[in-house]
Amino acid sequence: MGVLKKLEIKKKSQKAEDKNLSFRVFDLTIENLKEYTQPHKKDHFCIIVMESGTLQIHIEEKVHPLKAGKISVIFPEQANFISAASDNVTGKIILFEEILFCSDILKNELSTYNVNLSTQLNCTILSPEDFEQSLNTISIIQKIYQHPSLIKKEQARFHIKIFLLGLIESVHGLHPILHKDTADKPIYVRFKKLLNEHYKQHRTVQYYAEELAVSTKKLNSITKKHCSETAIQAIHNRILIEIKRQLMFSDLSHKEIAFDLGFNSPSALNKFVKAKLKETPTELQQELAQMYNA
Repeated sequence: MGVLKKLEIKKKSQKAEDKNLSFRVFDLTIENLKEYTQPHKKDHFCIIVMESGTLQIHIEEKVHPLKAGKISVIFPEQANFISAASDNVTGKIILFEEILFCSDILKNELSTYNVNLSTQLNCTILSPEDFEQSLNTISIIQKIYQHPSLIKKEQARFHIKIFLLGLIESVHGLHPILHKDTADKPIYVRFKKLLNEHYKQHRTVQYYAEELAVSTKKLNSITKKHCSETAIQAIHNRILIEIKRQLMFSDLSHKEIAFDLGFNSPSALNKFVKAKLKETPTELQQELAQMYNA
């Protein structure tokens, strides 16, 4: 299948002003879903809001059925594609860059590396009242997108933020981290960011603790509090995500995957997967292929 295609927001434009905009809003139609039917990653956030019809969104190794009233947020770099869209599918597609939120609190909440939140928001459902309110907000964003001005662009950023905060609020009960904005939370977010950048070369808790200027004991207690796993489990889980992606979406051999991910040999990769998942990379690949081709 080759390397996973990456869709860029700057290439998704309908008019001249788009090159200066960090967001897009489109109607959800079969036509607009065409480029999403093959496995890919995006360099931006994508939100799919379902008003009618059904479809399936495959994100990493999970499949989420979407129907009217459901909303899916796909985070940058998440491997995904859409299948089984019904002919009567309608709704909205919102795309926006991470840069839209600069360094404010929402950027932390929506950080690609906040794995818990990114999986919670892959498939959410709002109450009918909240969903109706969201559609009104999206309608405002779409009008601004069609006729943007400097001031209106700022308003759109604000409305997207309101919409996302509503979604985060809806998963509050499932996501206790959002209840407590503790002093060590920025360390957790930085750890996830560092891990995403360096997991191929650095696999020791010591390395990340030193980069974050905390003790390994402190880093473990922070990761346990925020994602219920130790730092080494977080490191191993990040590697497993990449192994699954490469087995699913690349045509690299197991040997090439092993070396790309910093293993000394294919047998070291084999041993790692077997220890974590009680199956070989070949068995895992077959299992993932069945899931994706079901």
